[in-house]
Amino acid sequence: MAPPTARPETQSLRALFEGRPLTPVQRRIARCLIEQGDEADGLSSAAVGELASASQASVVRFAVALGYGGYPELRRAMRRVRTTGTAGRDPVACRNSFQEAVAAEVRNLGLLEDRLGDPADVVAAGGLLARSRPLVALGLRASAPLARYFAYFAAKVHPDVRVVDEGGSRVADLLEQARAAGATALVAFDLPRWPIETTDALRLAASLGLSVVTVTDSAASPQAEVSEVLLAAAVGTSFVYDSHAAPMVLTMALVQAICDAQPEQAQQRMEAFEAMAEGQRLFHHRQPALPSQPAHQAPQAYPPHQAYPPHKQRRFR
Repeated sequence: MAPPTARPETQSLRALFEGRPLTPVQRRIARCLIEQGDEADGLSSAAVGELASASQASVVRFAVALGYGGYPELRRAMRRVRTTGTAGRDPVACRNSFQEAVAAEVRNLGLLEDRLGDPADVVAAGGLLARSRPLVALGLRASAPLARYFAYFAAKVHPDVRVVDEGGSRVADLLEQARAAGATALVAFDLPRWPIETTDALRLAASLGLSVVTVTDSAASPQAEVSEVLLAAAVGTSFVYDSHAAPMVLTMALVQAICDAQPEQAQQRMEAFEAMAEGQRLFHHRQPALPSQPAHQAPQAYPPHQAYPPHKQRRFR
């Protein structure tokens, strides 16, 4: 009995993936898509991940490894295979410089996901920062926005967050005042071009007895020497100035770790904030209209006591 002949669409999909240096997980994803045949291009990245027993991020990295800007671009290529029998133009050659920059950031996020496979450092950092009263967040020059981003959300779950985002002689005053007030830890954000005054500030912080947690771009950071915990996430270097997608995600992971370290306090503070926001009517309590929703139909309004849609409610109980 002759072996079964592969369907034409699976042969074309196989040609799309063959000859690529793929990891074992990526090869499993490729096999899964080949098995789906002409239904492959209709699957979401989450659906492919479930079928292949892989994470959604792994599916995205698989698309990037094939030379696409992301999974949507791979789906379009698979759709061309189904409708024309060819993948069409080389996706790498078709990408413009902006798409290349975004693809590079996707790769940085993939590396961060891999690194967070062992969350011990983030968990340890969250514990140190959660216990500090007050908690200092330091970021100078290009890192200042990231320090403010962290502080805005950390202040929702921590009673006293102080931001140091300007250099000069005042930095020493602010650090000494925080230490006198009871601070035991400081989180520093130090992204390229790594200001020398940040190094000076962290050396002073360490000499005052503060535990230093540093969010930076590389384990080879100038702050490694003075940091009790060093958390690294690569920056994008494709634009005229660096982009910080991965460091921002790492920063929010750190906020999450603070919440996890003291869940009851975090929940109480978030509930208190929601009550205050409701009383002062700070936000619109409705969701945007869905693409399929008629323009004349009003978006769904949430009850006054429910500040977030159910799928966004926090889990700290």
